[in-house]
Amino acid sequence: MLDVVRLRVLVAVARKGSLTAAAKELHYSQPSVSHHLARLEAETGAKLIQRAGRGIRLTEAGRLLAERAADIIGRLDATAEELAAHVGLRTGRVRLAAFPSALGTFVPKAAGLLAAAHPGLRLQLTETEPPEALRLLRSGRVDVAVMFRYDDTAPEDGGIRMVHLLDDPSYLVSSGPPGELADHAESAWITGCDRCRGHLLDLCDKAGFAPRIAFTSDDIVAVQALVAAGLGLTVLPGLALAAHRHPEVEVALISGSSRHVYAAVHGEPPYPPATEALLAALREAAATTPPAGPSPAPPAGAPARPVPRPTPSPQALAELTCGLSCRDVVSGRHRAEVGTDRRPGRP
Repeated sequence: MLDVVRLRVLVAVARKGSLTAAAKELHYSQPSVSHHLARLEAETGAKLIQRAGRGIRLTEAGRLLAERAADIIGRLDATAEELAAHVGLRTGRVRLAAFPSALGTFVPKAAGLLAAAHPGLRLQLTETEPPEALRLLRSGRVDVAVMFRYDDTAPEDGGIRMVHLLDDPSYLVSSGPPGELADHAESAWITGCDRCRGHLLDLCDKAGFAPRIAFTSDDIVAVQALVAAGLGLTVLPGLALAAHRHPEVEVALISGSSRHVYAAVHGEPPYPPATEALLAALREAAATTPPAGPSPAPPAGAPARPVPRPTPSPQALAELTCGLSCRDVVSGRHRAEVGTDRRPGRP
């Protein structure tokens, strides 16, 4: 019997035209792709690929099998979706990737809404920044990616549908009165991820100067601690300040600057029921999230206030269990899984 995974590899090679491109699409190594093709040739007894200069091309047998395999895989995927729709949302899993400040604000509320409405549905969470979230989405390793983009961010590739959730304003963060961006042309600056760094550079360019970057960190707690220590200024979105606000920093709204937060899905609707349910929960949670912005800082010396977490209904709370692992041992991304377990005695 032909192995479906190897058929998927052959289809990817046929579609992309090279082993390297197919490996990138599938998130495999190139030797792994070569191994799968060699095993498939052994299973079929046919030569499927041949060298063509520095590249490869499919033989006639390879093209025939790739065409048939594409149909078979499409039918298998469609059958899986139909079965999911038939079973409904009583059981199953849905996977979400999201950036840290979304996980620290409205995503927990969405998880609570989803657990309350569909207690048999498990939600798997992965914390990662937008570029990696989109790679996971395209490769089928997550079902939905909560991501953000600025007006100056390059457009996403085709095949990605963006569902707008909210707009998140930007704030100038400093250890003293923030003033305006142009007041700090000679100051040191602290930046975060690549998209945030690009946005900071764009803002400073519009203000007439190039910032002197002194520190780079994706950790909003560390960034604000550096600012509070007087080591530089930064620009943070409102969700980041809502998730954590250092008691010794001051903030000022940057007029006309915001990032746009989306739930991204791959392909066109209709989507599997679990994906639709997650999208609905995210839209509701985002719609009921107060306008993104910083709360007043606690008094100096007081610990930062914890972020309020939404609470599911008593029934859902009784059924909800969380399994956490600090880091995925393969990818290094933070992951968490939220779902239900009704076995007696489960802690």
